This record gives sequence, C-alpha cells and structure tokens, in this order.
Amino acid sequence: GVVVSDRMSKTRVVEVMTLARHKLYEKVRRHKKRYYAHDEKNESKTGDRVQIEETRPLSKLKRWRVIKIVKKASG
Repeated sequence: GVVVSDRMSKTRVVEVMTLARHKLYEKVRRHKKRYYAHDEKNESKTGDRVQIEETRPLSKLKRWRVIKIVKKASG
C-alpha cells in the first residue's frame, strides 16, 4: 500500500488499492481501503510504498504493522 498520512507518532495510514471486475458488466473497478499500521521507528513518510502485515490489536484502530518500505517517495 501507499502511506497517505504520517502525522501520528509511530502510526501510518496506508491506503491499499485493489482491482475487481464487476460480475454483470465486467468493468474493472478500483477499491480503496485504509489501514492504520504501526511503524516503530517512524521510518516511512507520506508517498512511500510499504508492505504491511496483520498483527494483534495494538490500539483501537491499529491491527497492522509496517514490515518494510518497498519504494521511497520521490522528492
């Protein structure tokens, strides 16, 4: 997914986009979902592409953890 917010300490909002084909019309649709992920060292920044994994509940909303930064944002 792509980090869309890094304003919180040790927390990143990661947006994951998936493609799904409509059953009747066969048109490809985009689905976006946002996950709150834990980033222990505050390494990722907005625009970075990251890999996340599911984990135990860390807070009210956080159930994911940033595993690695796949690609840094340009600029």
